[in-house]
Amino acid sequence: MAFFRYKNLYWERPYFCVYACKKSDKESLCVIFCKYMKNLLNLLILLFLNSQILFAHKSVQLFSPDRKICFQLVLTDEHPIYNVSYQGQKLIVDSSLELIFDNGTFGKNLKIGRTVFEKKEETYELIVGKNKKVHSLSEQVRIPLEESSYPFRKIDLIVRAFNDGLAFRYEFPQQKGWESYVLYDECTTFQIVGNPKTLAMYLPSFQTSHEAKYSHVNYDEVKESTLMDMPALFEYPNHVYMAITEAAVRDYAGMYLWKEKGSIIGKLSPKIGQEKIKVEATLPHCSPWRVLMISKRIEALIESDLLTNLNEPCKLEDTSWIKPGKTTFTMQISEFNIGKINFLTNKYYIDFASAKGLDYHAIYGYAEQPWYTDNGVWFGSPGTISDITKPVSTLDMKQICEYAKSKGVGIYVWTNWKPLYAKVDEAFALFEKWGIAGMMIDFMDRDDQEMIRIQEEFLQKAAKHHLFVQFHGSCKPSGLHRTYPNEFTREGTLNYENFKAHAQTNADHDISMPFTRLLAGATDYHLGGFRSLPRDHFKVQQSNPYVLSTRCHMLAMYVVLESYLGMVCDTPEAYEGQAGFEFIQAVPTTWDKTVVLDASVNEYVVIARKKDEKWFVGAINNSTARDIELSFDFLEKGNYSVTIYTDAEDTDVNPNKLNKEQKIITSDSYLPVRLAADGGMVLLIEKQ
Repeated sequence: MAFFRYKNLYWERPYFCVYACKKSDKESLCVIFCKYMKNLLNLLILLFLNSQILFAHKSVQLFSPDRKICFQLVLTDEHPIYNVSYQGQKLIVDSSLELIFDNGTFGKNLKIGRTVFEKKEETYELIVGKNKKVHSLSEQVRIPLEESSYPFRKIDLIVRAFNDGLAFRYEFPQQKGWESYVLYDECTTFQIVGNPKTLAMYLPSFQTSHEAKYSHVNYDEVKESTLMDMPALFEYPNHVYMAITEAAVRDYAGMYLWKEKGSIIGKLSPKIGQEKIKVEATLPHCSPWRVLMISKRIEALIESDLLTNLNEPCKLEDTSWIKPGKTTFTMQISEFNIGKINFLTNKYYIDFASAKGLDYHAIYGYAEQPWYTDNGVWFGSPGTISDITKPVSTLDMKQICEYAKSKGVGIYVWTNWKPLYAKVDEAFALFEKWGIAGMMIDFMDRDDQEMIRIQEEFLQKAAKHHLFVQFHGSCKPSGLHRTYPNEFTREGTLNYENFKAHAQTNADHDISMPFTRLLAGATDYHLGGFRSLPRDHFKVQQSNPYVLSTRCHMLAMYVVLESYLGMVCDTPEAYEGQAGFEFIQAVPTTWDKTVVLDASVNEYVVIARKKDEKWFVGAINNSTARDIELSFDFLEKGNYSVTIYTDAEDTDVNPNKLNKEQKIITSDSYLPVRLAADGGMVLLIEKQ
């Protein structure tokens, strides 16, 4: 039997053509007849294939490597719409995609160019992160969208599907007649299916420190016309979880969620001083990734490296100077604070850090007076004279840095972003000369395009002078610590420093973190409060503030939260002789591997993290006591020594008490644990 080939498909020549050749006495007639039939068949095949291509150009589908997650784009006359499903269960349906520019809306009368599918696979290492080695596998499609009428703009929609979620973004290629753009709105919608349980933070405005409580309600109870921070979590029937956030936010405005007429709409942070313009850019350019983290295991969302997968590789040639660690923070008043910033106070903290194995000491200020010259009335509002390069008269920065160096401790400094940015090049050069290791850059309180650019500029220029960065009063992270590993942590949440003003930062608030803010990346939470009181005895105290939750809960937060600069925020005397402080001394701030052992949204979570040959396990609980059982099947075969810290029986009266014991376990062992109300547990596991 004879065959011919079309686009790698082999087709059988019709039998009657072969039969005709055998019966014919005239070979030339046979050849002509066969050629005619072959050409006719080729034409029919070509028409069929072209009809399939035309159909595909109205609809594009992409599956995750395990084929559980499906993304579908469909062109309508009004705008493209997309759908997302997980194992056939619809999560997002008929959600429109539009871009509103100063020269008109992009969305109507579009056509799809040649789509390009490809597998994306890479293995990379994170210098700071929840996992040291990361293997990223995804399927990607590039969907060129082009207007069929004037002004004939072209925008590519890039979609990537991973086994634990998917992401899409817009790329604006260089093209004739369109050199730059002014974006008024990116109308990305998320038409949520059904009535999933929703965990999200409401915010009053775009200019915010992102410090608020989380709301946990059914989707139909979510407030309309109110900004919601990302990540936001949605729990569907059959225990399918989806979190919405963004990755690789660079030279673009940050995005928020906004419920309107039952749908979720993406809202971009506007340019300061007006409300219309969101982004201004020259081509080529791209938006951040719009990320949907999806799994049947809520644990998988916490374990995920999806955001770093979507960011560029490290841009720093030399990273040997980057040394994550733990630090003091001198917000509390000690016996040496005598109305001014001085060497004696800092020496006290440096000596404590050196003796206890802490890596850094932070220099902040005193009584709303920064360590540098500033005639403002408080830290958050620089005065008319504010010079980051001139320490106050009572402080010799070079002397402090030299003393700290002699004790094996690094110095980092708090700064308000405005006076720092005003002299950024001069200041960073001076900091390096003094021997400063890094900065907390505070009161940014914005994520419009200008502030996003400023944050990246801080990271770039700080790296040139071997300085790490900790952002405070800042928006959520977006995986940029892969590209700039000198970004150690961000605030962007209501944390323990607020105990000086109120008791809202309790265990019921803490437990929201792993399922929302933690999904975006590292967060600074001002950990280490060792002065715990029962809820009904709590009182506000500015100096040496009290905290809520048990001692074990406080210890576990060092494992549960991701932060590459772990704070030890109380005064040195608060830790002397205190149970559990040795765990803080031992716990690392970056990890080789992260495994979430057990979790229930807004109830409890148990996370195991490995560093070198040791495992650290932390569990935090909400305000309801419960019993859980831990399996150690994440361990390799062999015997292990485990040090167990659990809540004492009377933590309702004295939440600072804990039990400590040691056991020998194997990977086949189980451990029953009683988690107290507002409680927790930590384990230190070492191979025998």
